[in-house]
Amino acid sequence: MKLNVVLQGDCLTVLDEYPKDFFDLIVTSPPYAEARKHTYGGIAPDKYIPWFLPRAQQFQRVLKPEGTFILNIKENVYRGERLTYVLELVLALTRAQGWLWTEEFIWHKKNCIPGKWPNRFRDAWERLLQFNKQRKFAMYQDEVMVPVGDWAEKRFATGVCESDRQLHHSKTQSGVRRRVANWEDRKLVYPSNVLHLATECSNRGGSAVFPMALPDWFIRLFTQPGDVVLDPFIGTGTTAVAATRLERHYVGIDILESECARARVRIAQEGHAMPNEEN
Repeated sequence: MKLNVVLQGDCLTVLDEYPKDFFDLIVTSPPYAEARKHTYGGIAPDKYIPWFLPRAQQFQRVLKPEGTFILNIKENVYRGERLTYVLELVLALTRAQGWLWTEEFIWHKKNCIPGKWPNRFRDAWERLLQFNKQRKFAMYQDEVMVPVGDWAEKRFATGVCESDRQLHHSKTQSGVRRRVANWEDRKLVYPSNVLHLATECSNRGGSAVFPMALPDWFIRLFTQPGDVVLDPFIGTGTTAVAATRLERHYVGIDILESECARARVRIAQEGHAMPNEEN
């Protein structure tokens, strides 16, 4: 079982080399339906679920019981209509394979390209679906805390009485109450499930690139140093580079040798890439 490598081939068969319950995290962005035809051939929407499910079954086999699977995917527009295969995929993963759909993160693309279409606006977000094998999974929330901002300061500056300062009542009359004083003097808080990240601009060679900050965030949230991260559609190696920077092991797989070669060069250029290992 090789670690810190990029392997050429279909993840459906390449993962046969790895045992059950091996990886701590899977984070990936597969080819979308009717997309990347010049590189990955394109997968028809009505064939996407049968194509993906056998691979997801392999992911389920090699993922540790306490591990997490993050799937970056978004329904694309085809002939002026949003496709439904992502919704169908979620249902198939949960109902046919027993995955737990535990969370849905949104990647807000801060610098999405402007455009004009007759029946829609520009696409400024993508899904990141979180799946788990069991309800109790490894999660290190303190690693992704963010500055509290001026929310609490504004609340305390309203001039309300001490009782309201201690227990803030919702202005909507919903009955929801929050103890505002709990946030006094706090510098960091847990983030929301919306990630505001710019699209990748420095890595122009790949056919589908997400920003380095995206796998970085999930690797910090769901793994610790020394854990093993899998990207079964590695592309140009973004996930592997993020893993090495965070001192995690990685395994990348891509069906295209050209992408694998590009990923290996990119990882080597990091300078502190973890050495190839036989486990």
